[in-house]
Amino acid sequence: MDILQSFQNPDFVVGLLKIIWINILLSGDNAVVIALAARGLPPAQQKKAILFGSGAAVVLRIGLTIIAAWLLELQGLQIIGGALLLWIGAQLLSGEEEGEDDGKEQSNLMTAVRTILIADLVMSLDNVIGVAAAAKGDQVLLIIGLAISIPLVVFGSSMMIKLMERFPVIITLGAALIGWVGGETVASDVLLRDFASENHWFHLTAAAAGAAIVLLWGRWMQQKSPQPETEQH
Repeated sequence: MDILQSFQNPDFVVGLLKIIWINILLSGDNAVVIALAARGLPPAQQKKAILFGSGAAVVLRIGLTIIAAWLLELQGLQIIGGALLLWIGAQLLSGEEEGEDDGKEQSNLMTAVRTILIADLVMSLDNVIGVAAAAKGDQVLLIIGLAISIPLVVFGSSMMIKLMERFPVIITLGAALIGWVGGETVASDVLLRDFASENHWFHLTAAAAGAAIVLLWGRWMQQKSPQPETEQH
């Protein structure tokens, strides 16, 4: 009954609309990560990875929102998180041909879900601040708003996988996006806050450097892997 009464409160409805809108704006990079991680799986495994990854990511985001302000003040945390994103982006780019071995379907599914969770954990640190601000401490509003974002991420991920199959260049662009976010995350760390505020070029440069690192690192790992030999069989 309390929830039904909440929907009769204009402030609650406005807050919910704000959270949904924020999630629409912030779901893009999450959908890209999920699509990149799941694209090499068979169709049935893809659906599981998208559903598990999206659902768990939203649960993670709810938990993160509660402690985000404290986490963002920990020195070095975003540097570590940004570096993790660079590694994930390079791994996803280099693994373009992975996931075709039937005997590894289950392990690939778990690997995809794990990758989605790690990436979302890092990428959500900044994002949840906006969601928490819109919720204004209302936990019911927060949970409902984030739960509504699940179908948005699922739909976005499914659409991205189809686009990646049709236009492979999107895989490279998606990996570059993860690198861009990784560079921005590093530049946002508390340790670098003063330097970043005095040098406005730093955020943009760090983001561009992150994208470049992922592309170069991913292609280098791709060249090192024995993919050409497996393709001949």
